[in-house]
Amino acid sequence: MERKTIRVVLADDHTLVRAGIRSLLQEFDGIEVVGEAGDGASALRIVEARRPDVVLLDIGMPGMSGLEVASRLVKLDPAIRTVMLSIHRSEEYVMEALRAGAVGYLVKDSAVAELEIAVRTVARGEQYLSPAISRTVVDDDPGPKLPTAHAYASLTPRQREVLLLVASGRTSKEIAQELGLSYRTVDVHRMLLMRRLNVHDVTGLVRFAVRHGLPIVPTLKRPADWEETQAYTGHGVKINSGFLVGV
Repeated sequence: MERKTIRVVLADDHTLVRAGIRSLLQEFDGIEVVGEAGDGASALRIVEARRPDVVLLDIGMPGMSGLEVASRLVKLDPAIRTVMLSIHRSEEYVMEALRAGAVGYLVKDSAVAELEIAVRTVARGEQYLSPAISRTVVDDDPGPKLPTAHAYASLTPRQREVLLLVASGRTSKEIAQELGLSYRTVDVHRMLLMRRLNVHDVTGLVRFAVRHGLPIVPTLKRPADWEETQAYTGHGVKINSGFLVGV
């Protein structure tokens, strides 16, 4: 089956930077640049007209910033996936991008391969944070939390896979091997799951999975990163120092 072409709009106020990124994108199979802009207002107009799959936005464009454009794009069409391009690595900038509605954040001095990975990752409905970004950014992200009844339905297929494996006691390394992902990508998925489901540790993910009837298959060993805890879920399973025990 022929893979669907990922349509991209690129917005950056630096002409040479924009030309360089466009040149790289054109080298990637199945990715097409359908528009580009040098300022936020133009970017918004082009996106409205072209309706791309992914928008790459410079965070600090003149006039309407990338953050404002991202915020407007969420209202225009939630299916459009926004990746913020920035020279900034600080938590403050990343958090602002996530709050604005971006699903990706790519530092401009990243490796060329990361650009392709970021575009393909967000295009298939997942989130992407540059490996240069600190893990604490995701831990403390105050993004919107969904009511429990709707939270699971909002997860991407990949997030559901990771949730099931985490709840079953797999370590990040084991999950990475099973799903063919990098350790870093799995770690980001775990942090984003906690934010989305409004839980703060692995035990919370287990409780959520049990309450939603996921087919958990506990491992015989205790993962090193599980917290020591004893709690009842109320659904026939007891979490006892990292193990699932029928009660």
